[in-house]
Amino acid sequence: MFRTKTCGELSIANVGETVTLAGWVQTVRKFGAITFVDLRDRYGITQLLFGEELNKDLEANPLGREFVLQATGTVTERSSKNKNIPTGEIEITLSSFMILNKSEVPPFKIEDDTDGGDDLRMKYRFLDLRRNPVKKNLELRYAVGRSTRNYLHENNFMDIETPFLIKSTPEGARDFVVPSRMNPGQFYALPQSPQTFKQLLMVSGYDRYYQIVKCFRDEDLRADRQPEFTQIDCEMCFVEQEDILNMFEGLVKRIFKDVKNIDYTEVVERMTWEEAMWQFGNDKPDIRFGMKLCNLKFPSHTFTTKESIADLITGEFGMFNDAETVIAIAVPGCAEYTRKQTDELAEWVKRPQIGMKGLVFIKCNADGTYKSSVDKFYTEDKLKAIADAAGAKAGDLVLILAGAEEKTRKATSDLRMELGKRLGLRKDNDFKLLWVLDFPLFEFALEDQDGGGAGRWVARHHPFTSPKPSDIDTMINNSPKVEDLEKYLEHPYANIKANAYDMVLNGNEIGGGSIRIFQKELQQKMFAALGMNEEEQQHKFGFLLGAFEYGAPPHGGLAFGFDRLCSILGGSESIRDFIAFPKNNSGRDVMIDAPSAIDAKQFDELQIKLDLK
Repeated sequence: MFRTKTCGELSIANVGETVTLAGWVQTVRKFGAITFVDLRDRYGITQLLFGEELNKDLEANPLGREFVLQATGTVTERSSKNKNIPTGEIEITLSSFMILNKSEVPPFKIEDDTDGGDDLRMKYRFLDLRRNPVKKNLELRYAVGRSTRNYLHENNFMDIETPFLIKSTPEGARDFVVPSRMNPGQFYALPQSPQTFKQLLMVSGYDRYYQIVKCFRDEDLRADRQPEFTQIDCEMCFVEQEDILNMFEGLVKRIFKDVKNIDYTEVVERMTWEEAMWQFGNDKPDIRFGMKLCNLKFPSHTFTTKESIADLITGEFGMFNDAETVIAIAVPGCAEYTRKQTDELAEWVKRPQIGMKGLVFIKCNADGTYKSSVDKFYTEDKLKAIADAAGAKAGDLVLILAGAEEKTRKATSDLRMELGKRLGLRKDNDFKLLWVLDFPLFEFALEDQDGGGAGRWVARHHPFTSPKPSDIDTMINNSPKVEDLEKYLEHPYANIKANAYDMVLNGNEIGGGSIRIFQKELQQKMFAALGMNEEEQQHKFGFLLGAFEYGAPPHGGLAFGFDRLCSILGGSESIRDFIAFPKNNSGRDVMIDAPSAIDAKQFDELQIKLDLK
């Protein structure tokens, strides 16, 4: 037996026991005729005491960092206790030890605060995984998975596996493709999600399905994206939207309780997509703080009862007059910002990733006066009226951006989030859930987005999402064709709402889903709206359309981004921190050097010729 105890479980209650431990050498500290060694395993650290006799053996066989060691001895009370670790009251006075394996000097310190950079740690990820912060992240990931499985099992969901080698179908991103040796010239695709399979399981009568499943998308990467990622994928039949929302609110609240010991008792707020876009500038708003957007040019869309305020900005200031939209936010308690600070914010919004020309500020001073960067264009009464319209109070700072509609709204949303971070309004352990509902079913592509051409409808979610029941007739009884591209917003399809929902946590979409189309005729109508003729529909989705002819039940589901949920609960902005072996931002695994070239024999077997131009 290599060990009788782990390095994290011994305490003062074990004094006098003889134990055997095994693990990795964390540190070696020599004090004359004795040596102290901290031994580490997955469970913790225990101090070992090498007395005079064993210390002589160490001189002949010195220990180094990350040596693998087996040690036997008696648990004794430490004279100098370490209250920072659970085993800090005891140490093991050794009677024997054995070096099981030696180690080269590691390229970085295996400590909480390591000296290794990201690239180096990813190259030696097997060493990085020994560090306590990484271990805690994977323990949290495991806890989220365990809590999920327990909750879904208790609610009659079955864990059913679906294939990884499937047919390439449009899901919104590029597929990873896999050549088939037995079928020359033909390819599998790796699934972007198990979407059609889970729907087929509902047709098969399995009622409640789930998987914690790998998905694959060949897309450009960033901190919260990986080419392979994990979903909590769920589907239910004989359900309406309310059933889905209630079920998965329960799941997330259960995870909060099991993983973070948080009793989330609040009613989860609900917001339409339109409200989210106009009030917060994006469809995944962080509602832990205010600073709602106020559109000064289109007050009818501000979702308030204020009278028209568009005339407030009319005047000699050309930037406002010429802009498609003008949007303000009130920043609480920041009227005391210096000119240097307001100038810094102006430079912040001019950065290429934001792309604005500048900003206007109004200071709502505590004494009731108003100071602005556009004083010469507006009277103090008008400045006050603009500030009031934005919801500002004495001591607040109003920031205003102007420009093209979509760009300005996004920039104001980004500015709001940045200020929320700077002001400490986005705390890691402060969690706020939100449902965003009633998304548009379609977007209209004025320009080619995905190689499918311009001047056509594209699915905002995916082509299996059902319209709201009240919009089904509109979809069936109208042609998707748009005669005048400049008037696409007047087309009936522009106002069709999707029976879809996203769950948002702290400004991050953590899950999304929909009630699905389950009638063949409506599904064909959806495919036709997206520009697929009958032949293409049969080629890509004939299996699903055929299944709908055999008694498909009403069904719907939701998929959570498992990696992202773990990163938010762990207080990190990057999902890489919660994946055992992640890829870098170029989609490479630098530890195993993948992707890599294959040899000529493999190309010959696959009957593929590589032509790199």
